[in-house]
Amino acid sequence: MSKRLIAPALAAAFLIAGSAHAAPPPAPASWARCAICHDNTKGGPNKIGPNLYGVVGKKAGTHAANFRYSDGLKKSGLTWNAAALDKWIENPRALVPGTMMSFPGLKDPAKRAELVGYLTSLK
Repeated sequence: MSKRLIAPALAAAFLIAGSAHAAPPPAPASWARCAICHDNTKGGPNKIGPNLYGVVGKKAGTHAANFRYSDGLKKSGLTWNAAALDKWIENPRALVPGTMMSFPGLKDPAKRAELVGYLTSLK
């Protein structure tokens, strides 16, 4: 193989590998309800709700730039860890009264665990 063909072939291989690495992990079926209002891609837009890529470990009400969080969420003192996310997904209004999130909650603990695991993987 000539040197003129090796460089473009290597460049293509790195681009393909890089784009495969950047792809988000597969979302569980339960994410479909979240995706109506939330984006899950790095650098993706805020929608009705904030982009959730990289939210785990962040202080509630601070994660997404240019998103208007409720005062209740900003003052909640929550940090988005597995326990807080589980309670939030179960019943957002019970955890943070006055939240603007209209989602009524997800009662199934297995589906909540899937979502918490998925959100944790988005980094």
